[in-house]
Amino acid sequence: MIESPLLIISGTLSFAAVVAVLAIAAQRLLGVRFGLVRILVATVVTLGLAGPVLIPVLSVFRSTDPERDPGTGPLWVVFLLMMVVALIMMVVLVIAEALVPPGSVPGPVEFFRSLRGRLSRGRRYSQITRIAVRHGLGPYLRGRGDRVDDRGGRVRLARSLREALDEGGVTFVKLGQVLSTRRDLLPAEFVEELGSLQDKVTPAPWSEIEPVLLAELGAPVDEVFAAFDRVPLAAASIAQAYTARLPGGEDVVVKVQRPGIRSVVAKDLDIVARLAATLETRTRWGRSLGLRDLAEGFAVALREELDFRIEAANMAAVAAAPPGPIVYPVPYPRHCTERVLVMQRLEGKPLAQAPADPALARDLLDCLLRQILVDGVFHADPHPGNIMVLTGGGLGLLDFGSVGRLDGAMRSALQRFLLAMNRQDPLAVTDALLEVVPRPEEIDEAGLQRALGQFMARHLGPGLNSVAMFTDLFRIISTYGLSIPPEVAAVFRALATLEGTLVRLAPGFNLVDEARAFAGAHLASALQSGTLKESLLQEAAALLPMVRRLPRRLERIASAAEHGRLSVNVRLLADERDRRFVTGLLHQVVLTVLGATSGLMGVLLIGTPGGPVVLPQVMRLYELIGYNLLVISVILVLRVLILVFRPRQ
Repeated sequence: MIESPLLIISGTLSFAAVVAVLAIAAQRLLGVRFGLVRILVATVVTLGLAGPVLIPVLSVFRSTDPERDPGTGPLWVVFLLMMVVALIMMVVLVIAEALVPPGSVPGPVEFFRSLRGRLSRGRRYSQITRIAVRHGLGPYLRGRGDRVDDRGGRVRLARSLREALDEGGVTFVKLGQVLSTRRDLLPAEFVEELGSLQDKVTPAPWSEIEPVLLAELGAPVDEVFAAFDRVPLAAASIAQAYTARLPGGEDVVVKVQRPGIRSVVAKDLDIVARLAATLETRTRWGRSLGLRDLAEGFAVALREELDFRIEAANMAAVAAAPPGPIVYPVPYPRHCTERVLVMQRLEGKPLAQAPADPALARDLLDCLLRQILVDGVFHADPHPGNIMVLTGGGLGLLDFGSVGRLDGAMRSALQRFLLAMNRQDPLAVTDALLEVVPRPEEIDEAGLQRALGQFMARHLGPGLNSVAMFTDLFRIISTYGLSIPPEVAAVFRALATLEGTLVRLAPGFNLVDEARAFAGAHLASALQSGTLKESLLQEAAALLPMVRRLPRRLERIASAAEHGRLSVNVRLLADERDRRFVTGLLHQVVLTVLGATSGLMGVLLIGTPGGPVVLPQVMRLYELIGYNLLVISVILVLRVLILVFRPRQ
């Protein structure tokens, strides 16, 4: 009764000792640390493989004469066997490293921690799939949907998509709103149908909204506001708005985030990303639209919109610019929190209910271009739901959850790009574009210049339509391997969204001609004599210190050249990263050469007859040395392989 637990304990300790010795030996010889789970699995596999290898060799020791002194030969054989066991474990670890790289499979702690989230996401994914199938969109998710060419079929498909997105919940309603502004990507039937999602969202009941206000404001609604209308003024996918009056008499709009939206949005964004990746891989239309990049940009923008403090700061930044024809609501920072935004109330009606007005469209375009090219802070999502026609005339710009920012250098580059487009100068447009986007090491500049010339001839000629202009520009940029910085991509997205808004506000509005008029009226003023003189004076002031030091430096260089002391000091591999790379490369080369040499010498010694006997009828000295060299050779090769599979940081 007592011996059994003792045997179990001693066996466990023996196994732990074996694991520790093998782990230490393998990690030291390979020069890499492994996780505990990987070590345990490798030890079990090693012990299972080592038995059939060691038992026949160890049985030889039983056949030796016990009365005869064997000498030190058997000790060297035992040492060789121990090295073979360590070698087996190293091979198992290297194979595991190649087949299952670190991080590709979650550890047990991460697995059980994420299991609940996976089950929850799976239920949500199943729910969304059922919604899509119920509305007839199942074949399109599998990439087998029929191509619809007639208008009636496109209208029915667009209606099914809108109903599915509406039933899908907050994130998918917001996705539909974003897609409704992309006339460059979707047919008109889809844009029109998805546009109804802008103002047809079911509001959350007051019983769910009131706890959010109480938690964020720290007091009941009646104590913070002099009056508060419990009936929502508008309901959107992220939040809903209420009218109220502050104790000072100011009429305000209170924007309250929908309760529990953060967890839902996080889960849905993960599903949207997975769906986008699947559709882009399996469907032709998904690849043509670049769904993966669209989903990533949508996720970034939506996460920013969940923090109303960012929106309040954005409103203050835009409102700080010089006043213009567009009115912005003023936030009240004292009452703004992460989930509640209190701002000035603007009286008016939605843009969709307003009659066509080219003057308002021109004001809106001038406002956004001024924000982008002059002020450097611009509204990045000017879709119709974020614009209202004011009662006293003019437009009001709402919802500053997505705002872009440009520094002075980028604004100057964009100004030069627009002015060159206005002149239809392909060479100047190419130079300006390569200032806006990072210039790659290799680029077909002549081909890019021809492509931009064809682009301007297609879109910028007199009386031409500018539909899909930004899509064609993006295609040219992608074709020539140019990467667009995020802030510039936000500019292009804002302009593409604005194009659809202007079409709704004033059908037939010529975006190109109006942008040219803006360039001529505002940007060309930078080249007037007064402004040019001021710019030259600023540049001269900046260069003056360098100009003062230049004569002395030229004198020192000329003197050194005259006396034969002029030299150039060039330091090779001055960068630590370069030295580390070369050292690592030489390390691998040396290990490979040593491993190959040891293996070749080992094979030659094993095949050499004669030599002193180490173990009678079993092994001679040359064979023992050869086997040891083979073990060393394999260890060196494995060390090179582990560096290939897991490079050092």
